[in-house]
Amino acid sequence: MSKKDRMSGNQAIALAIRQIDPDVIAAFPITPSTEIPQYVSAFKADGLISTEFITVESEHSAMSACIGASAAGVRAMTATSSAGMALMYEMLYVASSDRLPIVMAAVNRALTGPININADHSDSMGANNSGWIQIYSEDAQEAYDNMLMAHRIAEHEKVMLPVMICQDGFITSHGIENIEVEEDSLVKNFVGEYHPKKHLLNPKEIIGVGPYSISAYYYEMKMGQFHAMENARKVILDVSADFEKTFGRKYGFFEEYRMEDAEFAVLVMSSSAGTGKDAVDALREKGVKAGLVKLRVYRPFPAAELAEAFKGVKALAIMDKCDGLSGNGGPLGAEVRAALYGKTDGIKTINYVFGLGGRDIHVKDFFGIYDDLEALVKGESRPDCKHIGVREKR
Repeated sequence: MSKKDRMSGNQAIALAIRQIDPDVIAAFPITPSTEIPQYVSAFKADGLISTEFITVESEHSAMSACIGASAAGVRAMTATSSAGMALMYEMLYVASSDRLPIVMAAVNRALTGPININADHSDSMGANNSGWIQIYSEDAQEAYDNMLMAHRIAEHEKVMLPVMICQDGFITSHGIENIEVEEDSLVKNFVGEYHPKKHLLNPKEIIGVGPYSISAYYYEMKMGQFHAMENARKVILDVSADFEKTFGRKYGFFEEYRMEDAEFAVLVMSSSAGTGKDAVDALREKGVKAGLVKLRVYRPFPAAELAEAFKGVKALAIMDKCDGLSGNGGPLGAEVRAALYGKTDGIKTINYVFGLGGRDIHVKDFFGIYDDLEALVKGESRPDCKHIGVREKR
């Protein structure tokens, strides 16, 4: 039976880790994810977990240690942010190509430079093609729930890919919220034990992990990753359905908010969705048919499902908390437009870049976005990509 509690996103993630009690955690502190290994180390010192906690000299080493542990056949986890994730980039590709189901708590923070410790999605978006499943959290509740589902997804025999559970730094990671937490025994039963069929310490089978792969084999290995990511689609939905049956909270690839008859919609990720929902409610009271979709699963990308969700919409705003510096907006904008192409060509779109370096977005900003969408439908000109929340020169 669940109980109500108050905690931050980092505390919620740490609680999930304690309840899961993984075999190995290797982590190096970096703001704003530092609290997670701190809490876990306290759990270890107090005898609340049996986890082997490996202190390392860098985030590159943290991921390397997780790779070694996972290859040996045990459940491995880590946590990081920003430049820490960037330092892991080389090893992120190794983890996914070796099909190692490592789970990472990724607390999103802007990449240097200039140095900034606040939330945007440039760190995880920089790793969006690394072969990791990426799941984003709106609040502490979702961060906790996503972490409870992560190992079930990663370790499925048809997937065997690493998973990062993302939340916005400080906004979610340090903000105290009311959440529902589950009993330790129920979590243990839901997550289950990890017994991989193939690992380096299995004396019955000799395998290689991470060998040099010449052109005669490399392409097929990459296709294996591709098929695993495709398999993850069904697994994510199946695990989410089992989670709802067990704990009562429902998740899918995304959440649709007041989309039944929406003519103007916003697609957004993570903590900014709550602000957008407030704007939708206010606009609905004024008779504007506004709606919102909060994207939860970014990898694998639910292209067909999003196209279906937006098929009745006249205009769509795609919100990126990361700038691709391509002149065409951010990575989410590019993928959503590709998903809509040829399926829902009548939808007019604007890609908004916002929130870089932790810049706040307000309800009034969303009002301006919906105003742009209405103007676009009326035939007025609007840019394909727009940066919002930038201070004007005075």
